[in-house]
Amino acid sequence: MANRDIRRIINTKQDSLESDGNLSINSMSDGQVSISKSNNEQLSIRKKKYGRIYKSYMSSNGNQVVDKNLTVKGNLNVKGSLLGSSYKIIAHNMQDDIGTNPVYLPWFGVSEGTDLTTQSASFLVPYQMTLEKIMFRPTAISAGQEGHDLRVRLMKMDDGDTTVDTVATANYTNALASGTLFTVSRFDFDNIPRFGIGDNCGIEITAAGDYGGDIVWKITSVWEIKIL
Repeated sequence: MANRDIRRIINTKQDSLESDGNLSINSMSDGQVSISKSNNEQLSIRKKKYGRIYKSYMSSNGNQVVDKNLTVKGNLNVKGSLLGSSYKIIAHNMQDDIGTNPVYLPWFGVSEGTDLTTQSASFLVPYQMTLEKIMFRPTAISAGQEGHDLRVRLMKMDDGDTTVDTVATANYTNALASGTLFTVSRFDFDNIPRFGIGDNCGIEITAAGDYGGDIVWKITSVWEIKIL
């Protein structure tokens, strides 16, 4: 190949389009490149190939945007902070005689309480928390006592007052069994089971009747934490 042909290939420029909005797939030819910017969007470069449009954002300040999911096959090394939603698992194990009197689950240790003023039965919320599910496993339920409904309530005192408010209520109406898991999920509640920053919060359980004395309850809750 002659030198002039090599120079011609190197200096060949592909046709590109610039627009104030994103071009549709039908307005671009296969192999064509478009540089465009829509409202509230970074400048992007698009290429149509094999009947599809491939897009990458360009940045003027180092910030990058991913429209959908980001899959990392190697390591994710972060020097700053990871902001967004994460999940927290909290154990509320205790031993008590659950009946018609309200019991507030422990957030640390194994000491339950009767209201939101006790140390381990209340929790000061650092970030917005939404209950995804709470799991129960009682060790022993007396014969004939399995059918009592269990009420689960999320309770709180707002920052700056001592009034106890009900956030959300769920009723588990199936029969309980010794050593058997049952779960109350987010969508079983009559309202969004969510606490806000600064809430003094607690989880209260009450039964329609006595399950058979002082028994060990294995209880675990899963929360979506929104860190912003």
